[in-house]
Amino acid sequence: MIAQTFMTVIRPKRAALVRLLPFLLYIAFLVVGTPLAHVLSVDPRWMYTLQTLCVVVALACFRREYVELGRAGAPVDAPLAGASGWLAALVVGLAVWAIWIWLDFSPFAFAPGKGYVPLDGAGALILPMVIVRIFGAAVVVPVMEELFWRSLIMRWLDDANFLALAARSVTLRSLLFSSLAFGFEHGQWAAGIIAGLAYGALYRASGRLWLPIVAHGLTNLLLGLWVVHTGQWHFW
Repeated sequence: MIAQTFMTVIRPKRAALVRLLPFLLYIAFLVVGTPLAHVLSVDPRWMYTLQTLCVVVALACFRREYVELGRAGAPVDAPLAGASGWLAALVVGLAVWAIWIWLDFSPFAFAPGKGYVPLDGAGALILPMVIVRIFGAAVVVPVMEELFWRSLIMRWLDDANFLALAARSVTLRSLLFSSLAFGFEHGQWAAGIIAGLAYGALYRASGRLWLPIVAHGLTNLLLGLWVVHTGQWHFW
């Protein structure tokens, strides 16, 4: 009985930690990446490769604990349980991308910075940098952020033992608050809030985290291709 009580207390904390750590690693590189690059005497742009690699390693180490990514986390009786769910994810991903590139003006976006510019001295694309950047944004970041923002934060706002709370039971209050926080994590804060609401609603309606992951991944893939095509690097 004592052991069972102990596990009841500690398990939610560990579950939160393994969803928080990859996100914190990603954020840490945003803070220390450039100074670390100077210490290592490397081009700061290559730190994104190390940043992505560290997040991948963290996700791989904890992969068995992400139950929401397995079959146990996919209720078959939920709305959007079949092909309609994947179609909805694609529609949401496309719509968020369109909103993201359109809603890019004051006061709905912070003043843009230089962004990630994968060009050499002659102005030509550095292809390996482009590939790593798009891979990180379209594959790694959606898994990391959806585990943190939707699976952890959105449910934790309703119940500290968030794994015991079905996504379909999340309150609208938690959907809103988590989306606000997600939005202000980004330069395009208004588009970010809309994205958070869209991804969160997709998770809440379906109970399947893979749907917002796919939607998020498609948004970031289209954004990456758009950035490379137009040279609007501030989106990165």
